[in-house]
Amino acid sequence: MSTTAFESFALTRIADFARSLSRLHQMAGRQQVDDDQLDREFNAVCQSIWGYSTDDISDELFSAADHAWLDSLDEAEARIFAARQGYDLIDDHGMLTDWWGYCWMILAEQRGLLTPDNRAAARARIEEAYLSAPNVIGIVRGR
Repeated sequence: MSTTAFESFALTRIADFARSLSRLHQMAGRQQVDDDQLDREFNAVCQSIWGYSTDDISDELFSAADHAWLDSLDEAEARIFAARQGYDLIDDHGMLTDWWGYCWMILAEQRGLLTPDNRAAARARIEEAYLSAPNVIGIVRGR
């Protein structure tokens, strides 16, 4: 049997970037929290860590094997995977609620998918989908 040891001081502690998101998840247990608000905050965490969000990467960029692996991922495997890539998925209360999404971003980073070209292509697909809706007349871009 082999054990994997990680130096916790060398890991990027995602919880340090996700405090607002963690508070929103805690608040959601007591009152209604808008899913869009959770998504925006999750994307803000990803932007802070990687400079990219899940909106910047298309699902099609991942192989079928990557999708199958992500779909089968449990918390223990996720924690080991993240640590091997230099990230910590634990906060003061245990595993971060959005651990799967962070693993998705870590895998994207590992696969070299966090590129300006992939961002532009993903944003173009999102804009195309919005503009095809009958009640959308334009898109306001930020940044």
